[in-house]
Amino acid sequence: MAKSRYLDDQNIDIARGIVLGTSHINKFGFTGADINGTCTVWDGNATTAIYPYPAAGVVQIPANTTDDGEEVEIQGLDANYNPLVVTVTIAGAASTETFSRIFRARMVSTPNGANVVINQGAALAATILAGNGQTLMAVYTVPAGKKGYLKKLHGSSDKSTGNPSVKFKLFVREFGKSVFNLKGQFGTAGGNQFDYDYPIPLVFDEKTDIKVDVVTNASTGVGAIFDLVLVDD
Repeated sequence: MAKSRYLDDQNIDIARGIVLGTSHINKFGFTGADINGTCTVWDGNATTAIYPYPAAGVVQIPANTTDDGEEVEIQGLDANYNPLVVTVTIAGAASTETFSRIFRARMVSTPNGANVVINQGAALAATILAGNGQTLMAVYTVPAGKKGYLKKLHGSSDKSTGNPSVKFKLFVREFGKSVFNLKGQFGTAGGNQFDYDYPIPLVFDEKTDIKVDVVTNASTGVGAIFDLVLVDD
């Protein structure tokens, strides 16, 4: 039998889980409402423009009438910044586990017919918009004991009418610091997109917060994607 041309592709091997101590995360976000100004690329921007990074707490999903009783898988980090995945019921009891970060949530039992709001402690941490089935968040935090290697960054907007300009800003905040630092800024206009492959990846230590913010001068929807390879530290 001929040898598969993929067998010598390290990226494929990472995806297959056969590169020791290495994994991959693909983060993709899109604004839940068209924006004209500054916001984080996430689907809760219509309620909270800049992602709030709520304090650590248990997770609860309030009733929305349409989806009450359905299950949602919450992906994030526990109080010690270790990976944590928990299933929570809409309009049900809060999780017994404490989350320090939430970076993804998805419907388990059925697609959601209405918006699903996910609270960490008493604050909004994620939103699944009606019909999407999962969150769209260009937000991530490197788990404890890992280093994150940023390999690719992508951004786009969905309107050309009016030639809206969009500045994409890659921000990171190291653990224990209060300030986000800018690590890259890219501009597009008129509904165009950009792609940047890092020939030498940017390296982020454990517990570093990563997000993509944007600034627009006209109303438009905006998306962002980034890829990280996670390596045991």
